[in-house]
Amino acid sequence: MEEAEYCLPDSRTLLLLKGPSSFILAGKAGSRFPLCIEYGEGEICTTLEKTDIIAVSAPEGGALEPAVMLMELVRAYHVPLLVLPQGHPGSKRLRYVVSAGPEISLSCGIQRGTHPDQHLLCSSGELAGTLLSGTMEGIRVHSMPSSVTPLILTHSLTIGTKVR
Repeated sequence: MEEAEYCLPDSRTLLLLKGPSSFILAGKAGSRFPLCIEYGEGEICTTLEKTDIIAVSAPEGGALEPAVMLMELVRAYHVPLLVLPQGHPGSKRLRYVVSAGPEISLSCGIQRGTHPDQHLLCSSGELAGTLLSGTMEGIRVHSMPSSVTPLILTHSLTIGTKVR
């Protein structure tokens, strides 16, 4: 198990933790903003700080583009997160799940999309136990398994046109 800190100098720079068959894509929130988490009984609203993390988990792997888009929907457009009730049949169809906060722990013991606490994020077993912590410079990764490859990516997704 490794511990390392990765520098993310701007919002286009992301950390990819790539396992043999799954991945986590993480970036810094970049600014202070409110984030609402919607669930069956109501909503929880929290404030993300500039150094907090937004992480997208793909427990079965998949394309990076949807993960980047999900991250940007939360980070740039402050789209609320939706939490399904335990046992919801749609949980099995979620290819990507999102969590946001100062520290995020990866777990394979929770059902996808059903956990309102933002300190936990569903992952594959190969990434379980990894802990992500936001820092001023980037993201510190604790307990990263040796089978996981960390990569720094720069994305070029630009969406700026408003349609009226």
